[in-house]
Amino acid sequence: MALTVTVITCTWNSSAYLGESIASVLAQDHPQIEYIFVDGGSEDGTLDHIRALRRPYRLLENVRGGVSRAMNEGLRAATGDVVAYLHSDDYYLRRDVLSLAANLLESSGRGWMFGRTMALKDGALHADNYIAPRFSYDKLLRGNFIPHPATFVRRELMLRAGGFSTNLKYAMDYDLWLKLARMSEPLQLDEPLTAFREHEGSLSTSSRTRLAAMAEDFRVRLSYAGNNPLEIMAHYARYFVRRRRIINSKVHVKRPA
Repeated sequence: MALTVTVITCTWNSSAYLGESIASVLAQDHPQIEYIFVDGGSEDGTLDHIRALRRPYRLLENVRGGVSRAMNEGLRAATGDVVAYLHSDDYYLRRDVLSLAANLLESSGRGWMFGRTMALKDGALHADNYIAPRFSYDKLLRGNFIPHPATFVRRELMLRAGGFSTNLKYAMDYDLWLKLARMSEPLQLDEPLTAFREHEGSLSTSSRTRLAAMAEDFRVRLSYAGNNPLEIMAHYARYFVRRRRIINSKVHVKRPA
């Protein structure tokens, strides 16, 4: 029997984009999909979108305390063999994404896998234009190259890892990938599976939060880095170079033509 898949979608006033996300799940050809929504108290019609679904689903309402807690509550409610998180403003690019993930995890025996994403910006899809390194724990420790919406994890492994840290605002996925990587090596795909929507309201793409997100990533990285002074110095050097690039790019944008 094929592995069952639980799709967890966290929502909060998400009506503008939720319909496209839901449509991509309903179009999936995988026969066994559990669909869970975790809502933080929407007041804009999001819940009406969900309740209009003509298929089984589970809705957890008024889950407060941030996105990490919402994702963990979805994990606690999940019963599928594999867990996938699809945020309300993202969607699957193909109808066979979930069957592909389930079949590959089953045939390979791996505990988790990840593919790539495409960016949806101003109504157009853009290629990743990023060649991810071949996976190793050391490479992941240098920088996060695993896209959240294109990652699929066996529920048992997610539970063993403890889910997402509620103490983190930006780097909760990176922290989880590092925990998972210590336990199991993932299967890596180079093809795009999910569209990641870039807009002003998206937490990870807002220019106002990039420096804060990078600083939190750095703190997570150091917590896994060990005690080798040379390695720690290398992490600091990479962090300051990346931070300077962002600061310089912001200055360049503000500079008059």
